[in-house]
Amino acid sequence: MSQRENIKGYETLEDLALNLRSSWNHSTDSIWRQLDPELWEETHNAWAVLQTVSVEKLTALLADQKFNELINRLVEARQEALSLPSWFQENYSHSSLNGIAYFSMEFMLSEALPIYSGGLGNVAGDQLKAASDLGVPVIAIGLLYSQGYFRQFIDKNGEQQEVYPYNDSGQLPITPLRLSNGEWLRLKIDLPDSVLWLRTWEVKVGRRTLYLLDSNDIANLPAHRGITSELYGGDKELRLKQELILGIGGWRLLSALGIQPDICHMNEGHAAFAVLERAWEFMQKTRHPFEVALAATRIGNLFTTHTAVSAGFDRFSPDLTEKYLGKYAQTQLGIPFEKLLALGQVHSQEDFNMAYLAIRGSGFVNGVSQLHGVVSRHLFQELFPRFPEEEIPIGSVTNGVHMPTWDSSMADALWTEACGKGRWLRTTEELETKIRAVPEEKIWHMRSQARADLIDYARTRLVRQLQARGASQEDIARAPSFLNPDALTLGFARRFAAYKRPTLLLSDEERLLRLLTQPERPVQLIIAGKAHPADAEGHALIKKWMSFICRPEVRSSVIFLSDDDMILTERLIQGVDLWINTPRRPWEASGTSGMKVLVNGGLNLSELDGWWVEAYAPEVGWAIGDLKEHGADPHWDQAEANVLYDLLEKEVIPAFYTRDRTNIPQNWVQKIRESMARLTPQFSSNRTVREYTEKFYLPAAQAYRKRAENNGELAQQISQWKSSIEENWHTLGFGELKVETVKEEHLFEVQVTLGKLERQAIKVELYSPSLVQEMEYQGATYLAKVPAAQAASSFTPRIKPYFPGVEVPLEVPYILWHKSV
Repeated sequence: MSQRENIKGYETLEDLALNLRSSWNHSTDSIWRQLDPELWEETHNAWAVLQTVSVEKLTALLADQKFNELINRLVEARQEALSLPSWFQENYSHSSLNGIAYFSMEFMLSEALPIYSGGLGNVAGDQLKAASDLGVPVIAIGLLYSQGYFRQFIDKNGEQQEVYPYNDSGQLPITPLRLSNGEWLRLKIDLPDSVLWLRTWEVKVGRRTLYLLDSNDIANLPAHRGITSELYGGDKELRLKQELILGIGGWRLLSALGIQPDICHMNEGHAAFAVLERAWEFMQKTRHPFEVALAATRIGNLFTTHTAVSAGFDRFSPDLTEKYLGKYAQTQLGIPFEKLLALGQVHSQEDFNMAYLAIRGSGFVNGVSQLHGVVSRHLFQELFPRFPEEEIPIGSVTNGVHMPTWDSSMADALWTEACGKGRWLRTTEELETKIRAVPEEKIWHMRSQARADLIDYARTRLVRQLQARGASQEDIARAPSFLNPDALTLGFARRFAAYKRPTLLLSDEERLLRLLTQPERPVQLIIAGKAHPADAEGHALIKKWMSFICRPEVRSSVIFLSDDDMILTERLIQGVDLWINTPRRPWEASGTSGMKVLVNGGLNLSELDGWWVEAYAPEVGWAIGDLKEHGADPHWDQAEANVLYDLLEKEVIPAFYTRDRTNIPQNWVQKIRESMARLTPQFSSNRTVREYTEKFYLPAAQAYRKRAENNGELAQQISQWKSSIEENWHTLGFGELKVETVKEEHLFEVQVTLGKLERQAIKVELYSPSLVQEMEYQGATYLAKVPAAQAASSFTPRIKPYFPGVEVPLEVPYILWHKSV
């Protein structure tokens, strides 16, 4: 036991510091600020502060009556908050949902735990926090990276450099996962050349828990200890090993803990190997073969795809896949490796696609915005040949962000006064009306103060950035005078990738210069963002901005803040007046950065892509784009840049600077109020998690339990039916089709040859793009009547497999059309 652990009251502080609820409930901030104000402001890492402070200072503070009273109040408040009935308990306690295992390659929870890169981790972290708020029984699984994603440094030449600082596990808010006897839980998986030992860790996130795995175990070969060193680093083989750890190792961790979740939610295809391990576990329990086990378990698996282009899916060569999974397929799953490989292929010899495995191992699939659902149905159409694109079985749940994480203290106070402290713990339907009642002067005061705070922070960070770069004393001395706390402040902070078009504003530098330097209506721009280390084009885009910023005319009004992390993101989205987003449609699957400004009263000017297609209306912001796809057409890029300049010049800037006699821009504030009221609840992770729960988790859990009960009896029937479909589908056939129009109805009669299939194994439908109707069986023929509003030629009979409760075409992608098609 360490010296500090003997101090009375230390255990309570330890408990507070190790729960990342503090990343969105800031009531404990004052404790860590008293212990070490400088370290707290730099890191927001309560656990590091507690580990760093001297024993003498800790002893003195814990002996102080006022300090102890503060701690006791905070502990009581936390216990009271966590003991209150949650939304899930109040609405679905009868459901017996036995947990949701949520797998993700990255989680953005706090800067204190840097195991994230960007959007995917943002979604995972915010949904885990919302699950805690709402009481949804999520168990999260991820990887602990000893270096994480790279940290960015901009050198004297304006070029990005990457550094990889070590994540000291002793200063991260994590604890080793120990068994009841005190033993550190370690797992093993087989690699081709050796056994790989995995260490396990635990992270408290409010009511919920995140379990992490890493390979830095002293029993491993040196080359294997670094498998989990970097997020999205290394070659294909390293990525495959990381995904084996996440999917197979992650499911084994749940088994070792005795956790048997009804739902496996894969946040992207990185975790798709969990499909195989879950099926293997079912095989062990029931002694059924792999086909039956997959039929039983897949209905409880949900795959969320975040990728808008085919090139974004992880693929591995057949040889590499066999190297790591050949033995696993044969000795554990009891199937030839070729059968496993086929789960990730459309055509033989092609690379193994993790997204294909995830789809073929799931009962539900969704994209992350309505438009992304459409894009995904197109991307995955080849998995479901001859099915109309609109029937490809991919739905959508639009992402949302965790508003309590991203709101400023001033925004939080405004929302609390209008809507109450527990506004994000229940349904949010009433918030829209309540926030609309907030007076204009309160909204504008909040926005003005938030902008001023951002400018103070940006100046301080810029000075440190220039010092680290070795800038001249003259440049460093000028930096604290940069930016204007009263000027219209634009923000752009995204990954620097070509499809995000981060330099669209630079299409006409002279026009941008004129917009920025109007003496009576000044505009300023704060930019941040990283390029992937291997993305040379992304590096060049950053350098282009740095070259522009070096122009003397704009040095004081345009700055690039390097090393975009969670702390910088919070400050930016809390303070900017207008968030700009310019991706090429439809490559932005959802986007979440613009959602974060909503709760803080920031406005959006964005391409009509991702979430903004659903959110945009003239009353809440501005938009560019024509709802069409133009690819990487440079002429279209220039045309959209001109529209962007026009909007800024003719609408945005005048709206911000047209003031009433109290110096309030009424039109601007009206947009703020409408954006806050209409969009903040809609694009919160509160709504997202409730939608996942009601749309997927609850029905999937019920379906899984039904298939698994009685030792998988129903799953065995489904597997036998599916085998019959696969073996005998070719024996089906259509005969003569008769069509008669009587009065206002078309009468269809078609003969069907069942071949070797039972009549109950199929469903015959009459299809048109606007109407699908099941045909009635009469003898050897099927009949249907439909309104004659459409021409009879627009209808076609078709046959689909049918078994009650089976998702077609997701589980059985067969279809037979009448020869007229």
